[in-house]
Amino acid sequence: MVKKIQKTGSSSKASSSASASPLSGAIKDSAQQIWLAGLGAFSKAQEEGGKAFESLVKEGMSIQRKTQAVAEERISEATSRVTSMATDISSKAAGQWDKLENIFEERVAKALNKLGVPSARDVEALIERIDALNQHVQRLSAKAPAKAPARASARKAAPAKKAPAKTARKTSRSTKAA
Repeated sequence: MVKKIQKTGSSSKASSSASASPLSGAIKDSAQQIWLAGLGAFSKAQEEGGKAFESLVKEGMSIQRKTQAVAEERISEATSRVTSMATDISSKAAGQWDKLENIFEERVAKALNKLGVPSARDVEALIERIDALNQHVQRLSAKAPAKAPARASARKAAPAKKAPAKTARKTSRSTKAA
């Protein structure tokens, strides 16, 4: 606290110099007290500032951990959403691709059909029919060996002159057509 200055009852000259002296001393004392109070506040701020700094660092680390956890959670959510969207898009694309492929196959089949080219189904049906006919011929040929020599002998007994005449006719027809 600031001390009060007491007036002394001396001469005016002495009193003015004396009054200046106690006033200046009081001002010096007051300034010194203010200075010391400032140093004390600075010292206290330094001590508490270190503690405050450490507590701020701890709070910052805590907030950083929480923020990272939230960010990782959001990233995993976004990743799962993008993955599901990609799966949906790829399945839709596959479906569209299948449709496009079917349309293309149908149009090619129509074009080939207009040109008279048999389809794969037609060829398969013909192969099955040929196989069935081959089996039928084999069954008939297995039964026919006893009858076949009799027919062959009957043909041999026929005159040989007719056979060359038929071939001559065929050759004359083939030359006329050419």
